[in-house]
Amino acid sequence: MKNFYNRVSNRNQRSSGGPTKSEIPFRLNFLFIIVALLFAALIGQLAYLQVMYGTQFKAEVNSTDTTIETTNVQRGMVYDSTGKVLVGNKAHQAISYTKGVNVLSTSMYDIANKLGHYLTVSTSSLTPRQAIDYYLTDQKRLKAVEGKLSGTKGMSTTQLYNKALSYLQNDSSFKLTKTQQNAAAIFAKMSGAYALSTTYIKDSGVSSTEIAQIGEHLSEMPGIQVGTSWSRDYPNGSSIRSIIGTVSSEKTGLPSDRVNELLAQGYSRNDSVGQSYLEQEYESVLRGTKAEKQVEVAGNNTVTKEVKKYGGQKGDNLQLTINSKFQSQLQSLVHSAESGAGGYSTGTYAIVMNPNTGGVIGMAGVDRDPSTGKITTNALGAMNSDIVMGSVVKGAMVSGALMDGVITPSNNTLTDKVINVGGVKKSSWFNHSGSANIAVNASTALEVSSNSYMMQLAMKEAKFGYVPGSALTMNTSIFAKERGYFNQFGLGVSTGIDLPGESTGLKGSSSFAHIGNALDLSFGNYDAYTVLQVGQYMSTIANGGTRIAPHVVDSIRGTTSTGELGAVKSTVTPKVLNRIGMTTAEKQLVTEGLYDVVHGSNTYKTGGSLSSISPGISAKTGTAQTYYKGHETVTLSLASYAPEKNPQVVVALAMPNLGVNAEDNNMQLAKKIYAAYWKTVQSKTTIE
Repeated sequence: MKNFYNRVSNRNQRSSGGPTKSEIPFRLNFLFIIVALLFAALIGQLAYLQVMYGTQFKAEVNSTDTTIETTNVQRGMVYDSTGKVLVGNKAHQAISYTKGVNVLSTSMYDIANKLGHYLTVSTSSLTPRQAIDYYLTDQKRLKAVEGKLSGTKGMSTTQLYNKALSYLQNDSSFKLTKTQQNAAAIFAKMSGAYALSTTYIKDSGVSSTEIAQIGEHLSEMPGIQVGTSWSRDYPNGSSIRSIIGTVSSEKTGLPSDRVNELLAQGYSRNDSVGQSYLEQEYESVLRGTKAEKQVEVAGNNTVTKEVKKYGGQKGDNLQLTINSKFQSQLQSLVHSAESGAGGYSTGTYAIVMNPNTGGVIGMAGVDRDPSTGKITTNALGAMNSDIVMGSVVKGAMVSGALMDGVITPSNNTLTDKVINVGGVKKSSWFNHSGSANIAVNASTALEVSSNSYMMQLAMKEAKFGYVPGSALTMNTSIFAKERGYFNQFGLGVSTGIDLPGESTGLKGSSSFAHIGNALDLSFGNYDAYTVLQVGQYMSTIANGGTRIAPHVVDSIRGTTSTGELGAVKSTVTPKVLNRIGMTTAEKQLVTEGLYDVVHGSNTYKTGGSLSSISPGISAKTGTAQTYYKGHETVTLSLASYAPEKNPQVVVALAMPNLGVNAEDNNMQLAKKIYAAYWKTVQSKTTIE
């Protein structure tokens, strides 16, 4: 080394023409000293941390994070008014997967392939993207596909994967084998699970062979479990299923239009949830409380401890006001009535309810396609089909006129005559020509269903001085006045039923161009209502003037230790919406008219064929002149209650778009409904 430096020194001296001292050794030594000092500082810091904080850092590494793992429980059941199960839960053996913390896709890929040897799942919902994701999770396949790609220099891992994905999506020859498809479907379900959440790989149809084989190899497949799933069961038939509603499956998960709302409430995306009618309306009651397991996860993401924190609680049960046996009979009667309707009939709907509590005892309906004659069950048509009902609403019209003061209990007689406004003539069914100028009071007007009487009431409410043949120049505010009184009885407004989706009816135009329709409105031939609204209207009259919200749930009940219907936790009390401001004398005038519809002495009474019903009923029949696709039709309706004193039950029904020759289809159906009610639901001996 010394000779080397001397040679370098001599060479430098020769080249410069004189002796020069080299600075290179000094610089190297200085750098060595700096590096040595930095190493010394680093070692010193490490020693300091080890001595002062070593225990703390070790504790951090070995520390655990506590997380809650949840699993679903059975939904509450639904019972009818007699305690009969309408909706239960059917248990199925199932294979589930609980995803760990930070589980790699390659690990799930291996588990999916192993599980696929023993379990066959449906691949019908496997998407092309899911198939490719499964395929590319195998690193060898991924590298092979990447090798076929061009222009990948400088791409990130994600960019490479996306390009490989696109390549296979455009490769028409790419196809998985059946075995691979099965494993890919399993892998897709596992990949969709959240950390420490449980998802079903197969929730029904698991064979005993699959159970046995999987059970033998559970230790090879972390997270895979053999357990139980539940689906909704209808042990007493599905006649009430449309009212109960549906529950989303684990496959469909949360409804897309409510997903954010439900996630905020603690649901997982693949949870089952009520998505229509009772199942949706009472979701918070039926869902139950998930089981919770406290899971301790170590710093290396391994589960070190599991402690059962809460065993979960099955959802509470609903007991309905509906009598399932009667419901089945009612649906059958409605279907039979529609089968014989023919013509352009579009359906038949009926509701039976308790006027004093609002409890719905039965709700039935069918739709009919006039072009094919096909009849389909639609019990909810009673609450969401808008129908021009006809004269059935006249009880509300007379009541409104009494409240408005245009007639009184002592002064309510008018002459039934043809109403001629601007040359347009309208009359009552029994006095088309107007040759018989018949004096009728309010009760008689209901008994014989006088259109003329109702139109005159409307003109009086509008303070219009009627002159035969002159133009109808009433103020359009008459529409709001008539409807306001109708609304008090439930016609044209929400009934408040504990089911989502009810219609509030349809209102015709209220412009002056349609002022003549204000007269049609007075006798029920303009606005459209639902059968449920008609039932509430008649219930309001029957119970003395209190409009009560209909309801199908009677109480919320627990479950006994043996799984039976348990104690009452809460009862649905009648919800009063409003009270009618009528005097006793005014109410009596209306109820007398409704009784006389069936039992009166007038030759023109409209409900005489109902007089054979025992105990005796009060009613209002309805006939509306309607059209279906240009064809003239009639709609028959009926609203009634029984018995006359201390009413116990209300029956309302409608049969839209019957042939013009239809006469008493509505009354024949009503007779059968009352017979079924007194035989199945309530004994006549219980009437006070």
